[in-house]
Amino acid sequence: MGIYEELIARGLIAQVTDEDDIRELINNGKATFYIGFDPTADSLHVGHFMALCLMKRLQEAGNKPIALIGGGTAMIGDPSGRTDMRQMMTKETIQHNCDCFKEQMSRFIDFSEGKALMVNNADWLLDLNYVDVLREVGAHFSVNRMLAAECYKQRMERGLSFLEFNYMIMQSYDFYMLFQKYGCNMQFGGDDQWSNMLGGTELIRRKLGKNACAMTITLLLNSEGKKMGKTQSGAVWLDPNKTSPFEFYQYWRNVADADVLKCIRMLTFLPLEEIDKMDSWEGAQLNTAKEILAFELTKLVHGEEEAQKAQEAAKALFSKGAAADMPKTELTQEDLTDGNIDILTMLVKAGLTASKSEARRAVQQGGVTVDGEKITDIYHTFAGEALDGEGIVLKKGKKNFRKIVMK
Repeated sequence: MGIYEELIARGLIAQVTDEDDIRELINNGKATFYIGFDPTADSLHVGHFMALCLMKRLQEAGNKPIALIGGGTAMIGDPSGRTDMRQMMTKETIQHNCDCFKEQMSRFIDFSEGKALMVNNADWLLDLNYVDVLREVGAHFSVNRMLAAECYKQRMERGLSFLEFNYMIMQSYDFYMLFQKYGCNMQFGGDDQWSNMLGGTELIRRKLGKNACAMTITLLLNSEGKKMGKTQSGAVWLDPNKTSPFEFYQYWRNVADADVLKCIRMLTFLPLEEIDKMDSWEGAQLNTAKEILAFELTKLVHGEEEAQKAQEAAKALFSKGAAADMPKTELTQEDLTDGNIDILTMLVKAGLTASKSEARRAVQQGGVTVDGEKITDIYHTFAGEALDGEGIVLKKGKKNFRKIVMK
């Protein structure tokens, strides 16, 4: 099985142009491909995970990745999947975010000895002359066709600024420049980027002739993958200072039963033969599959040692074991009343609920446990001495927990 066939078997390919040529290039390690990343934050999140794993797979098969950082396009903003305009960022903020991206990407991609490139489209977009853009690039785009693209249609009712309208042209120009400067012959992106990506392929062929080698692939569910980066408590970041390895592990440990095998197939590097054997798993076996998924992805992002710690801490959730890497809340004597603290106050202090009324509902609905035992009495209290040493594990719902200790 070639790498292209493996990508299909893992459920990663949604649409392609020039499939035979794409298969030939990828399977023979002759593709120089790019994937774009908008530096809208100082950390990548799990919504980028699929793209990073894809780049790693293709590089290991001999192909050359280009990580295109959108330092220029980030100053405009991609309207795809949005109902409002992105907040403008300064050049300094964008550069800081770009630097953070490269450090995190290096865990997936080998940038040594020219094996991969990181390129910032600000290098060419910020120096463009407007009249030149209109003449050299704009002449190749049909406004009628652009407005028919899904990324624009969903914004037309609320209003689409001329600033954002230019995003497709800028992204298309990126592919043209990467083709010219670095021999980039292929682009990958999410299924929500299809129109923008086709624009780049067509621009190259119109300017350089139909025989110019420019190809496009979209990734199945990548737009859905972006939603993976959001949970009730915010984004799940790859930066351990934003999302600890333990929290990262728990995020994947708590994926839905219906998604776990799909995630293992698409995101881990386990052999397909091994994954195929899991297709018949159900019931308690799915929990084992979730542990495998969480461990493999945490190992990929944070290293095997941190993954092992996170796994051990997770197993200690329902016991008083030493869950050293669990998120922790330290209480002081000032948080106690007559040497005790009630369950509602503890939930609020731990940040697991926003108010005591929310805490009361959580307890009454049976969603709160301490060291694995359900708490149903809203007046239940704990002595401060019980929180000394290892403390207790306070859990609300399936995903939210804190280790509570006295400072």
